[in-house]
Amino acid sequence: MTKISALATATALAALLLTGSAFAQTPAPAAKDATKTEAKAPAPAADKKQRSAVSLECSKDADAKGLKGKERKKFRKECMKEKSAAAAPAAK
Repeated sequence: MTKISALATATALAALLLTGSAFAQTPAPAAKDATKTEAKAPAPAADKKQRSAVSLECSKDADAKGLKGKERKKFRKECMKEKSAAAAPAAK
């Protein structure tokens, strides 16, 4: 009799522990409408910065010289300083 009650107790305990995972909550599925809308929404064009004429001209000059990387960045910085300084007195 004790062997049967021990076996029944062990079976009940095992069943209790194993059924816990069967009734565990799963995360709610994501709303389909919200993810589709967010994924397909294009970036507004107003967020992009408008490049000045000086910036575009300096980029074209750097392209013509075949500059890349740090050399290009340095060239553009100096070019924009020079052209902005030259344009400022002419505007007055």
